[in-house]
Amino acid sequence: MINKFLSAFLALSCMFLQAHAQNPLQFPPLLTGTVFNLNIQTGTQSFYTGTNTPTFGINGAWMAPTIMVNKGDSITLNVHNGLTVQTTMHWHGMHVAAKNDGGPHQMITAGSTWSPTFTVRNNAGTFWYHPHGAGQTDPHVSKGLAGFIIVKDSAEATLNLPRTYGVDDIPLNIQSKSFDILQQIAIATQTDTALFVNGVLHAYFDAPAQVIRFRLLNGSSMRTYQFGFSNGQPFYQIATDGGMLDTAVTLNRLRLAPGERAEILVNFSGMQGQQIQLKSYASELPIGIYGASSVGFGPDTIPDYSSNFLNGVDFDILQINIVAPTSNPITTITTSLIPLTIWSTSSATVHRQIDLDTIRNLPFDIPNLAEGPFGINQKTFDMDSINAIVHLNDVEIWTLKNHTLVAHPFHIHDIQFNVIERSGIATPANERGWKDVVLVMPDDSVKFITKFTDFTDNNTPYMYHCHLLHHEDDGMMGSFLVIDTAASVGIQEQSLQHKVSVYPNPTTDYWTIKSENNFKYTSWKLYNAICQCIESTPCNHLNTIPKQLGNTAFPSGIYFLHLESSQDAQTIKLIKQ
Repeated sequence: MINKFLSAFLALSCMFLQAHAQNPLQFPPLLTGTVFNLNIQTGTQSFYTGTNTPTFGINGAWMAPTIMVNKGDSITLNVHNGLTVQTTMHWHGMHVAAKNDGGPHQMITAGSTWSPTFTVRNNAGTFWYHPHGAGQTDPHVSKGLAGFIIVKDSAEATLNLPRTYGVDDIPLNIQSKSFDILQQIAIATQTDTALFVNGVLHAYFDAPAQVIRFRLLNGSSMRTYQFGFSNGQPFYQIATDGGMLDTAVTLNRLRLAPGERAEILVNFSGMQGQQIQLKSYASELPIGIYGASSVGFGPDTIPDYSSNFLNGVDFDILQINIVAPTSNPITTITTSLIPLTIWSTSSATVHRQIDLDTIRNLPFDIPNLAEGPFGINQKTFDMDSINAIVHLNDVEIWTLKNHTLVAHPFHIHDIQFNVIERSGIATPANERGWKDVVLVMPDDSVKFITKFTDFTDNNTPYMYHCHLLHHEDDGMMGSFLVIDTAASVGIQEQSLQHKVSVYPNPTTDYWTIKSENNFKYTSWKLYNAICQCIESTPCNHLNTIPKQLGNTAFPSGIYFLHLESSQDAQTIKLIKQ
């Protein structure tokens, strides 16, 4: 009853404010340089007349500044936690060492400062930063801890693109938020009916009549948007999550799930005096996406989903008033951009499958396929566990399979990837660029290819997870290490006088080992992927190498067999599927 009352109250409030109380779009303060001081603090805002709402902010009471950096710069980010609780700060989409990533293993306690230093390796693009850990990502992001990171580079600088921040280069962080009966920010997915752009409720923007570059970020906890303009005019996507496309793609709709970003160009030339709306055409979203007309069916649905008046209907996000152009406007669309070089599928040496599924916590539990609880590969996140091992410079293909009734935006840290298939079908042109989030539809699959470069750490992991924030907070997340096995194990292959073959490799059961002329080794050791010796057998020259190695109890993964004799040594990489 309370949920229905609240939803109706918010519906009336929303409609009233849209009709009578438009607010000018605000742009986050712009920080440049190489040292950034980011002070996380509490504050209040008055979103509704007569009510002060507690908020979080960075260098202010609400939301966070934009960080602008150049590729190749060495930067330091001094993140001071002025809250009374611990938090984290993750550099979403940035290619950094695991210790600098800002995941749950880099917790910032109340009153302390975390100061990662790293070289900016990403190409020009739109990234963002937000908390990520301790099961508090959703409340901390919803209360205001989210900001842009804009990376510049020399290749992008050669293009004829809008670049004046807040004039023709416009960051838009779109978020839907829930408010409780006391008009305080709440974590309640069924009532996320308050629409904010850059922290402004019911915003308008005075756009000059020229080409405008919008940097779109879906910073929402749950809601997916189907972007388009009310006058039906086309726009041109020039970048995905991780940087520029090779060619601008003409669109009139663009779907972005939570965590995804896109850069688009819109030509308002000759339109001075007109007013249009940036809208979400949510009536067009396929069933199963949070924000569509329905998610799940029968008993497997999200409670009170149908009471949210934004679900499955078209609604305004940003009012755009087109005003006089600037003194030196860009009036044409640049279509030829930055060449894309992606990895060939034939170069992939590792294939992984990631299952997005529900979790049965007790034998008699019946999970809700639309509401959860959810996990990855039948596990929920454990700070003390490593779920996967990746090897430096390996090219890998990941297959994501969704066994639930809700679409999950899958995000991986450390790298950018290229989506190569959806349901076995090649992806559209605007999705073929660099990505770090991909939406996986119910009962569907997605494949992407990537390469793990530059950073290794035998102890500190990266994350992969669902970017629906309450799913992430509830444990729909895994961890992986990137390791350099040769350096970690400390075994150097020598010039071999004798050959050993191991087959089949990969295997699903045992490896069969064959040595040339029954040559005898003094010892053999089997290492797992994180360099732990899991089996070790000395030999006495009367024994040959065992003919079979391994057993079905070994988990799938990569292993290394190290053989020694009095003359030489050999290390063989083994894969168990």
